[in-house]
Amino acid sequence: MTTQYSGKIVIVTGGAGGLGKAFSLEFAARGAQVVCNDIDPAAGEALLAEASGLSGKIHFVAGSMMEAETCDRLTAKAVELGGVDVLCNNVGIQPASSYVPAHELDDALWDAILTVNLKSYFWMVKRCVPIMKQNGGGVIINTASVQGIQSQKGAAAYAASKGGILSLTRQLALEYAEDNIRVVAIAPGTFDTPLLRDVAEGIADKTYMERLRQAYPMKRFGRPEELARVVAFLASDEASFMTGECVTVDGGIMAQGGWAQG
Repeated sequence: MTTQYSGKIVIVTGGAGGLGKAFSLEFAARGAQVVCNDIDPAAGEALLAEASGLSGKIHFVAGSMMEAETCDRLTAKAVELGGVDVLCNNVGIQPASSYVPAHELDDALWDAILTVNLKSYFWMVKRCVPIMKQNGGGVIINTASVQGIQSQKGAAAYAASKGGILSLTRQLALEYAEDNIRVVAIAPGTFDTPLLRDVAEGIADKTYMERLRQAYPMKRFGRPEELARVVAFLASDEASFMTGECVTVDGGIMAQGGWAQG
């Protein structure tokens, strides 16, 4: 699939590292104007340098997605460029300190995870949908997780946020279908990202990550660029009759019942 995005404007939240970085680079390589957000300005600068030779262009907006004002600035930059064709709600946090039983989870940490992972998606939809409606349509892609489908111990806030994304995706797809706005979710399995490595460092059982890797039928974790190509397809006219759906990209882990590790 070689869909090009010349003349298209794409927003990617959490777009300078991990999966989001791969999304930003994929769309820019296909000619899009990418408005990328990340809390890390240094990561943003590095991304701009890496994308300098691509046919599209990345525009970086620093800021925390815990703050509605960041959403305002991100959307304003896209409007300055001409509108919003694709919104990739991708930002997410999964602090190692949140891996505790629910009754031990600090309220502030619960609030932070739900704000970044779910409320920011609502904030961005609230700002981008009117622009899409005015311009005749668009696509919203929400990054959920296999944690929203099945879960494991010690991930109450993260699992709740990802399950919420899946339900929100279905609702938004119905809400805006007649406005030519498609809304789909992706549910990644375990991908080799800085977030994964941060989580691994915070887990006392140092054999866990290798056991998790071996639990996957493909015996490996995903590569971010593999997911980015799926996202580029879902955002394209090639997927024009897809909405309200969750596409699982997980190396087969859900097919065998999730977290079974033998």
